[in-house]
Amino acid sequence: MLRKVCDVEFYKEPKTIPREALIKGIQGKDIIYCSTTDIIDSEVLDAAGQQLKVIATNSVGYDHIDINECRKRDILVSNTPGIPTDSVAELTVALMLITGRRLFEASNAIKNGEWVHMWEPYWMCGVGLKNATVGMGKIGQAVAERILSFKVNKVVYHDIHKPVDAVESMGARYVEFEDLLRDFVLCTCNLTDKTTELFTAKQFNLMKSTAIFINTSRGKVVQHDDLYDALKHGKIRAAGLDVMVPEPIPKDHRLTTLGPSTPHRNCRSNS
Repeated sequence: MLRKVCDVEFYKEPKTIPREALIKGIQGKDIIYCSTTDIIDSEVLDAAGQQLKVIATNSVGYDHIDINECRKRDILVSNTPGIPTDSVAELTVALMLITGRRLFEASNAIKNGEWVHMWEPYWMCGVGLKNATVGMGKIGQAVAERILSFKVNKVVYHDIHKPVDAVESMGARYVEFEDLLRDFVLCTCNLTDKTTELFTAKQFNLMKSTAIFINTSRGKVVQHDDLYDALKHGKIRAAGLDVMVPEPIPKDHRLTTLGPSTPHRNCRSNS
């Protein structure tokens, strides 16, 4: 579509463009179309030249773009609010079910030959959504629409804007951030200076030992060493992560070493 109206040069490899290639390729261009993996800072802007007019990112988040520097240079910046809402909401619900019902653990148990009895009353007993209290951040409406059919007990949210009429109309209730930390804690906020490492040991210690933490926002919103400690020592039950630090996460990262906890002590009712 762009080639009908513009001269287009793009990185042909199906992976993140190396910074050297970005700086070289951007020289003399009027528009940058980028992704969250492309750090657009003063070095890139200098390499592009004074003719640069627009930076468009194919993401909702724009923390990878130096907005203040763009303002100084009168460069317009655009993002894609609302475009990934449905897919992120669906993935959020999927992670809730996967972690709550211990699907990966059960699948791995089969692969590892740990399913040795036809049936045990408490083996791989997880937690469902029915009667749970769900806390969520910014993309609350789309997630709430999907989880209400699971007969959750209540939905609470925290947002810099309050009230959020769309989720309030569905029965969700605004609470202060510390009161958000309930059965399922869903993090779907933007990454800003205020939300960087929003979840640390302090927040994990406030959660129930049966709480499940879901992050479909940005990896830097979470202090991952603190999350590891919270999982390792049973401060929270489980975590479902769409985003991490670093990305891609190494296969020997501390978080990937966490195996299933003792299943007989991990069972609880859906209350």
